[in-house]
Amino acid sequence: VGTGFLIDAPEADGTPRTVLVTAGHVLERMAGKQARVGWRVAMPDGSWRFDPQPVDIRDADDQPLWTRHPQRDIAVMKIAAPEAFARAAIPMGWLADSQTLADYEVGPGDEMLSLGFPRGLSANRAGFPILRVGRVASWPLSPISAFPTFLLDFTVFPGNSGGPVFWTDRARRRPGSVGEPDHPFVAGVLTQEVMVRAERLELGVVAHAEYIREAIAELDAEEAVGP
Repeated sequence: VGTGFLIDAPEADGTPRTVLVTAGHVLERMAGKQARVGWRVAMPDGSWRFDPQPVDIRDADDQPLWTRHPQRDIAVMKIAAPEAFARAAIPMGWLADSQTLADYEVGPGDEMLSLGFPRGLSANRAGFPILRVGRVASWPLSPISAFPTFLLDFTVFPGNSGGPVFWTDRARRRPGSVGEPDHPFVAGVLTQEVMVRAERLELGVVAHAEYIREAIAELDAEEAVGP
């Protein structure tokens, strides 16, 4: 079990494309050629129905259909999502780049939010993820070439891996923080929990969102070459 999210990442020629983002180890540890993605369908009476569907993750030769970042635990894969989900996919422009956190002076004590399925648990029968809140727990956060990950102060469980870590204008900032973006942004991907000698330290490791951008660029390069 893991968590993933969708990015609206058009192809180089402008063709619409929806990309699934998750942690690389989430897909690598799934046996078989398919995984189940838990879509949710809005019903006429206002309720929601959980509608898991199979998605191919390996080809007939058992080769992965996803693209993994060469250094980071991030995987991306083109996916045929239901229309409602494709329309709601996160715009590429909402992914933090290598300068975003520095530009908005994001640092220790600032709140971030994360969605996930701890130990496979969902928020309700409709299969919605559970929202968690944590504070940035490490410094410095940039340059990302020197600090490719940062810590978030919240309890992480199996099933949270691959979830988005993001900022919204509802998140609390440190006193004296300068400026706020005019839209939410994804700061990174939750990739693992911190453990020391089998003891959980209630810290999550977040890989910067710039590496999502780089992984999608790798996907673009592979698609340009073709099978």
